[in-house]
Amino acid sequence: MKESLDTQHVFIIGSKGIPAKYGGFETFVEKLTEYQVSKDIQYHVACAVDKMPKEREYEYNGAHCFCIEWRPIGAARAITYDLDALKWSLNYIEKENIKHPIIYILACRIGPFIGHYVKRIHELGGKVFVNPDGHEWMRAKWSAPVKRYWKISEKGMIKHADLVICDSKTIEAYIQREYSKYNPKTTYIAYGADTTPSPLKDDSPVFVEWLNKNELTPDNYYLVVGRFVPENNYETIIREFMASNTKRDLVIITKAEGSFLSELENKLHFSNDPRIKFVGTVYDQDLLKKIREKAFAYIHGHEVGGTNPSLLEALASTKLNLLLDVGFNREVAENTALYWEKEIASLNSLIDGIDLHFKDTEKISLNNPMSRVEAKYSWHHIDDEYSSLFHLMIQGSF
Repeated sequence: MKESLDTQHVFIIGSKGIPAKYGGFETFVEKLTEYQVSKDIQYHVACAVDKMPKEREYEYNGAHCFCIEWRPIGAARAITYDLDALKWSLNYIEKENIKHPIIYILACRIGPFIGHYVKRIHELGGKVFVNPDGHEWMRAKWSAPVKRYWKISEKGMIKHADLVICDSKTIEAYIQREYSKYNPKTTYIAYGADTTPSPLKDDSPVFVEWLNKNELTPDNYYLVVGRFVPENNYETIIREFMASNTKRDLVIITKAEGSFLSELENKLHFSNDPRIKFVGTVYDQDLLKKIREKAFAYIHGHEVGGTNPSLLEALASTKLNLLLDVGFNREVAENTALYWEKEIASLNSLIDGIDLHFKDTEKISLNNPMSRVEAKYSWHHIDDEYSSLFHLMIQGSF
């Protein structure tokens, strides 16, 4: 790939790669490359593979993709994956004599090791951008030692980054407050969402089959979509829904398994309530969007992270959204949603109040969430924001 003086090369490290199969960062990279308009930005994307294929480099969405093989070392493989991708990028930059490259690292996994690499990147005339994601060190799934590592790693990444790109204003404020002694340079660029409606009709066989399989009727179910982890507050949502008087169902789209599912059943005995329906995962994105569109309301309990993809997808598709009242969620939805607290009877009362006073969501006086997503969170808008940022390097203004 030949270097052009007016080309900005951006190496993206930290996602599992494209084409995206799952995950927020993977979808971000997919959409960033898919919606790219600027011809003078060249993306290079690290892609994780279990076994190195014959074609180690390929093109997708105009991006140059390079394969990095997972090391067989358990959970720590995510750290070595990032480091191996970083080493590959640096060697490629030197070999191709690329000027003013940007290394954009997604998540804060390699903080204890980053200082050495940043020095080398600077010697090559490059910059290091970091997206810290959310509060990974707060996630319940991690043991105490792992949480400590995440916090130390976050500190190292923020200390050495030339720019921290936050997809949440709440995260940006946290970075500025928590690491003020490093005087971090930060900017805010949100995560994006697809705002086009599902191509499926109300009578599309795949949608009708899904409804019949789960004994559901359109516009008559509350919906939850997200990773099956404690910090998404499944316990509170299920407990409160069970305490409500609604005749509607609660549809939970997630991969529910393991000790957490058993723990919830032992605490709540939700299997005795026919309204509570764990329906598994839905990987067909057109079907998932249709399911969102035909939900009576969406319930969002995420409290750890930045701009959450499932929240944006709900705001772009579902007429009524009931959100846990935390800074991440309120900054995204503002006055286009209703809010609940984790305290007993908060969500329960909200659900009963809605069911009592409104036969359909059209009567609820809220600003249109879809219009807000279109204006602030469309992928076209997000790509424009990133293009403007990367062009500052081309112009020598960064």
